[in-house]
Amino acid sequence: MEKKLKVANIGMKFGMCHVEGAMSYGAEITALCDSNEENLRFAGERYNIPEEKRYTDYNDIIDADIDIVTVAIPDQQHKKVSCDFLRAGKNVLCEKPLALTREDINEIVKAADESDGKFMVGQICRFTPAFEKAKEIVESGTIGEIYFIESEYAHDYMKLCDDWRSDPKRHGVIGGGCHAIDLIRWIAGDPQEVFAYGTHKLLPMVDYDDATIAIMKFGEDVAGKVFVSTGCKRDYTMRTCIYGTKGTLICDNTSPAMTLFTVDEEGVTKEPEIIEVEVNNHNAAREFEVFADAIINDKPVATDAREGAKTVAVCLAIVESAATGKPVKPDYEF
Repeated sequence: MEKKLKVANIGMKFGMCHVEGAMSYGAEITALCDSNEENLRFAGERYNIPEEKRYTDYNDIIDADIDIVTVAIPDQQHKKVSCDFLRAGKNVLCEKPLALTREDINEIVKAADESDGKFMVGQICRFTPAFEKAKEIVESGTIGEIYFIESEYAHDYMKLCDDWRSDPKRHGVIGGGCHAIDLIRWIAGDPQEVFAYGTHKLLPMVDYDDATIAIMKFGEDVAGKVFVSTGCKRDYTMRTCIYGTKGTLICDNTSPAMTLFTVDEEGVTKEPEIIEVEVNNHNAAREFEVFADAIINDKPVATDAREGAKTVAVCLAIVESAATGKPVKPDYEF
């Protein structure tokens, strides 16, 4: 009989989806942890986790019999908590972004390299049904070779901007825009150079740009663009367009359909095909399933520490470019 995985979930404001992901897999929830007692109580009662399995200090469970720890706490705390559990030999699933600074991502990569446990960063777009389908279509050759790809992270933070989100280190490009940046990295590869502009007209409570547009250069004859707005006046979306030599794909993470344009034998655009997809923009169940499979069957983790670090490296390059007005080459050496 296959071993039942024991899971500890840290962070009950943003991490309840990870509790549900683990439960849907059939894992045993051995600990819930949150420094906020009200959040902890709410989650414990919601998921019927007894009080003796609820903790306000994660240090109390570092040495416990746990197979997987999910870390869903403010980004500023990712490094310390993840590294503490990695050094204890635990398998860690940490929410995106990996961290906010070059120093912190370097330390997490080092801790993951030296740990007996596996590490996964929660780049959830890779488990969004529409984006999974888009990746499949691109790799099939249906739209030919990519020559341009664009994505956006449009999300109004006006009522969400608490202290940790307004921290200058948590620039909107790093904290939220990392979704769109990781997505296009996954589909088109690593940008070689970025150039960005930023504006600040929407969120008076933050010091960083609340809208940023970044142009990217990938391989030969491939360009990209990412638009990040954390104060936009519209519904949340990650609309993404992928332009190929034989077709175009338009999709997002909140719509039940995606649009595929292809060409006939003479290269003329045909009527678009509408492809129905499941709407699941935070597919924590699939994310947990993939991580569990990597642990049980000793497989490599696709979104490991270095992969998460590369996404943050691009984010940092965009922020630097917008501040300096100069193109920046992301540093992928960790």
